[in-house]
Amino acid sequence: VYAYMAHLNGSDLLAHTLTSLQRIGWGILIATILSALLSLSMILYPRVGRILSTFIYFTYPIPKLALLPVVMLLGGLGEATKVVMIVLIILFQLAVSMRDALLAIPEEHFAVTRSLGASTWGLLRHLLLPAALPAALSALRIAIGTAISVLFVTETYGTTEGLGYYISDAWMRIDYLDMYAGIALLSLMGVGLFILIDLLEAILCPWQAIGKDKAYRA
Repeated sequence: VYAYMAHLNGSDLLAHTLTSLQRIGWGILIATILSALLSLSMILYPRVGRILSTFIYFTYPIPKLALLPVVMLLGGLGEATKVVMIVLIILFQLAVSMRDALLAIPEEHFAVTRSLGASTWGLLRHLLLPAALPAALSALRIAIGTAISVLFVTETYGTTEGLGYYISDAWMRIDYLDMYAGIALLSLMGVGLFILIDLLEAILCPWQAIGKDKAYRA
């Protein structure tokens, strides 16, 4: 299959791959921003936290693919529907992981940070974000596989672009080499996203990389 990919229409396949990357990229970005806002709201405002936690506990167990007809009914078959489905997949895992990481911060750390004269922004930058980022990146790793699966399903409806459409179209044409090539590219896209998350962790959370190196050496 990988040898056959070299003989495919490169520009056509590249366009489908870039479309899928754009959709999942927007989904990850929006979900990350929303989950950060949700988790911080739950920590800073306990009453809001209780309401949001109850909402998350009720909605998180719902299979997100079951919401696809509802999202399509409300938003149509455009790009927004596909991005919204990816956001729904990632949002809850990120929000819960970030909230739990923030709750695990000892109260003494808050007291020390405030005693050093840290403003609200300083508290966010030097305490809350360093605590939440590793948990968010770990949750993102777990959610990426499910997000790609949902991306594939959403791209089989109402579009002529994306790897999901490319794979399903090749399947309907009984062109199995094209179909397997699309599947291989979808898997490579997942590998690329995992590598990107590792790079972000190395840049944003260098202490995590040091801890992993010590664990591997042990």
